Order: sequence, then C-alpha cells, then structure tokens
Amino acid sequence: MKITAKQRLYLRKMAHPRKVTVILGQHGLTQNVLHEIDLALAHHELIKVRINVSEREQRRELIAQIATDSGGEVIQQIGHLGVFYRRAEKPTIVLPP
Repeated sequence: MKITAKQRLYLRKMAHPRKVTVILGQHGLTQNVLHEIDLALAHHELIKVRINVSEREQRRELIAQIATDSGGEVIQQIGHLGVFYRRAEKPTIVLPP
C-alpha cells in the first residue's frame, strides 16, 4: 500500500512528539539493530531512528536500506533522524483516506 501525501503529513504530525525508538551507533546497521527495528515497527507501527553518522549521503543510504530491509516506508528524514511506518497486523494507527 502506497502512502498518500495526506497520510504522510498525518504520520509526520503523529511522529513529532515521539521519542527516538532505536539508535544506530558506531557499529552501523547490524542484524541485531535490524531485528530491533523490525520489532519496534511491529509493536509501534511508527518509529523514529537516530542515525549517528556524520556524512549526509551515508545517512540517506542507511535510511533507504532500513526501509528496504524492514519493509517499512520512510515518512520523514531530518538531520540524523529517520521516521518509519509499517502497518501492523492489528493496526492501531488509523490513516485518513
């Protein structure tokens, strides 16, 4: 399911007050980190991930890789933060049409 611009805006507003769920550290995107992201998406549907990499292009690549590997969708990227959404089996977030 592709997220519309209206739904993306709604999710961005929901994500704003949330705290960072997963922090990507000096060891990069490991299998354990991907597993934690997968669990967080399954439980919360909407998460923030802090990526502690100084190079902007590397951050973009990591965010794209997280979205691909987790099956989530990138909602927003600001600086070192990436916001991801993946609909749960029993969704708690109701998206506008």
